[in-house]
Amino acid sequence: MQYQVFVQSHSKQHFVASVVGMPNLIVEGETEEEAIAKAKTALEAQLASGKFVTIDVDTESLTQKFDPWIENIGIFADDPTFDDFLAEVAAYRQQVDAQTIQE
Repeated sequence: MQYQVFVQSHSKQHFVASVVGMPNLIVEGETEEEAIAKAKTALEAQLASGKFVTIDVDTESLTQKFDPWIENIGIFADDPTFDDFLAEVAAYRQQVDAQTIQE
């Protein structure tokens, strides 16, 4: 299996290597090669004591729980006065727009 290693040079004799996706795997070395070798050793040690697993998360239900717009869809569907309300809002907006143009 292959892993990406991000290597940074902090000076000519100080390199920091981190394994991408493993935030707790950061090592230092005096050369780039040493930092990469240390990252490989640390990753192997960590993989020997644990494993990767795949989980499924139902993001659709999370969106519906936390999105107030989705939660309130259709709340006026059975309101017989809602069309009248929208007409009043439209009339008011036209009145305000007309006043703004005249000023």
